[in-house]
Amino acid sequence: MTHTSGPQLSARGLTRRYGPFLAVHDVDLDLAAGDWHALIGPNGAGKSTLLNLLAGTIRPTGGRVVLAGRDITRTRPARRARLGIARTFQTPAVLESLTALDNLVVAAWRHTGTRTGWRPARRRELAARGLHRLDEFGLADHAHTKASALSHGQRRLLDIAAALTANPSVLLLDEPAAGLADHDLTLLLDTLRRLPALTAVLMVEHNQDVVTSLADTVTVLHHGRVLATGTPHAIHTHPAVAEVYLGTPHEVG
Repeated sequence: MTHTSGPQLSARGLTRRYGPFLAVHDVDLDLAAGDWHALIGPNGAGKSTLLNLLAGTIRPTGGRVVLAGRDITRTRPARRARLGIARTFQTPAVLESLTALDNLVVAAWRHTGTRTGWRPARRRELAARGLHRLDEFGLADHAHTKASALSHGQRRLLDIAAALTANPSVLLLDEPAAGLADHDLTLLLDTLRRLPALTAVLMVEHNQDVVTSLADTVTVLHHGRVLATGTPHAIHTHPAVAEVYLGTPHEVG
């Protein structure tokens, strides 16, 4: 992986409280350009909440989020997206009434920075880019298929492709392998390995094979706190992590 000298995205003391319940508590995290960082932990550990805090869909109770040296703690999600943070969800957020290609055209249009209407020349340009992206994701043959007719795995790939239309510097993936059959999982892994070298990726994932295959660094959350951070091997052999996952050696997330 290629890395810059400083973090592309960082969190310091990030906290989210719901009444007396601390969903995320005092979390520090750094993502450099080119990092592949997995976020794992038992159900309810605060993983998706942390992604939401980084994406801006919920506000922190305490702490800071910094993107490329800029404090974005109070920045709205749409602005964060324009600044370079892309996000996918556990359930693919595709527009099911549109074709796969039109999903990418709409996603790209949101990031053009223009208030003008659907000019034909601009749409053709975005469609050409979209076709190239669909080909990268093995979806070119489904360009004119409505998203509602795609398999779960294909919708997952389409969701990630849409997130990449703005060429983000940071990609947040929420359980990308969830519910995928073996063929779709293989395609997903092959596609993710071809992401731009400088894209910083933070993924929540339950599948140990996916974590080991992709991640350079793993952070374990437990009860909203960071339990451990290290290489996949170090985390796999960490005594405290083993205690948390006792009895579930193949479900590390």
